[in-house]
Amino acid sequence: GMGNAFLANIREADAICQVVRAFSDDNVIHVDGRVDPANDISVINTELILADLQTIEKALPRLEKDGRKDKDIAATAAEAKKAQAVLEDDRTLFAAAKSGEIDLALVRDLHLMTAKPFLYVFNSDEAVLTDEARKAELRDLVAPAEAVFLDAQTETELLELDDADAAELLAAVGQNEPGLATLAKAGFDTLGLQTYLTAGPKESRAWTIRKGDTAPKAAGVIHTDFEKGFIKAEVVAFDDLDQLGSMAEARAAGKVRQEGKDYVMA
Repeated sequence: GMGNAFLANIREADAICQVVRAFSDDNVIHVDGRVDPANDISVINTELILADLQTIEKALPRLEKDGRKDKDIAATAAEAKKAQAVLEDDRTLFAAAKSGEIDLALVRDLHLMTAKPFLYVFNSDEAVLTDEARKAELRDLVAPAEAVFLDAQTETELLELDDADAAELLAAVGQNEPGLATLAKAGFDTLGLQTYLTAGPKESRAWTIRKGDTAPKAAGVIHTDFEKGFIKAEVVAFDDLDQLGSMAEARAAGKVRQEGKDYVMA
């Protein structure tokens, strides 16, 4: 089982990424003596679910008592009971929220672990990576969470290859890009993050923002003064800038536009 310290670390995380064995290799021992991704996932999720149930059981009496005097707390108590029912049905709150069964905002202060976004990384071999039916089966197993498939051994080999040899190796295992690149994108998506680019005479740079952030909020990531004094931003699509070669050419082609304070970063 997971120790209390480990569970405490998970409680502080923004998302939960489970690395699940999906490869077969007699030289690499599995603790249960067999490769069974569904069982491995179930074992971890059960521990998280039980921990969340314990949290709710401790919190409910106080919430119900305080809820008699405060309608906001009463709403939290009602949603906590819904969460309890979901967990008792052996389901994560993340999955229930995705289907609209529960409003996680109402139970946010309980810091429930299965309410966090989930991401699954299947450490696979060539047999799995080239088997679309098997990958679809594993995706269905963890839905609505996102699934990433990679071969840790292949990823290690890729680091030592030039671009041509790396592309050849990736093609052999049915991948278009390194698994770590796919994982980075999936991690950003799971956390609700995105990047935007700034370009100047000396450098171009990527900045990390939350999906849905407005232009002033994005400017504030560079410097808080930029957010406070924001008036407007010049925006151009990366593909247009890449094709045309410079901001001057992009302006001449009518690809640069000005956006105000309400612009949501794309």
